[in-house]
Amino acid sequence: MTTIVQVPDPVLRQTARSVASLDSRVLNIINYMKKVLITAKNPVGVGLAAPQIGISLRIFITRPKPDDIPQVFINPEIIKYSQRRQLPHGKSGTYEGCLSLPGHYSPITRAMSVTVKYQTLHSITPHPPLTTKARAESENLRGGAEGEGDIIEKTSVFSGFPAHIIQHEMDHLNGILFIDRVLEQNAKLYKAEGDTWHEVTI
Repeated sequence: MTTIVQVPDPVLRQTARSVASLDSRVLNIINYMKKVLITAKNPVGVGLAAPQIGISLRIFITRPKPDDIPQVFINPEIIKYSQRRQLPHGKSGTYEGCLSLPGHYSPITRAMSVTVKYQTLHSITPHPPLTTKARAESENLRGGAEGEGDIIEKTSVFSGFPAHIIQHEMDHLNGILFIDRVLEQNAKLYKAEGDTWHEVTI
């Protein structure tokens, strides 16, 4: 059974630490994150950060469409934001939600595109699901044997919905929740109950 950390768990407010090396523990974490994201159904997940499974590491994965292969971002850094913004109006545009605060959505404004410097997996060997013991050990990550995984350095530009997801997940790595952006932008927050949305206050 997969579990997603919910607000107000304090791990969601921590600044995640960098990944020192791509060892078997990190590969286990990534595989577990993929399983969690793919099996999230209510709501369906489009992105997941390591703090959302209780592990404060600078890793997130994205899957903008249900049939997309999850893309892995390790030690990501947004090095450029476009001046053009994604600004939802009415029922059009992207209403942002979060698997750690299910059922809540808001028309958050984000940059239309971002340039991201990050590491990702060149290839990945399947590992067993992350056990409770492995999760505990991963909290004490100090690096591992070299050569246990292949990573490549990339710098890529993402636009539209993928850029929106990346900015949301980067916030998670910095201890920022989308409800902080709601307050910052004085945006409306809605709670979905079936097909009906009700405006709520924080």
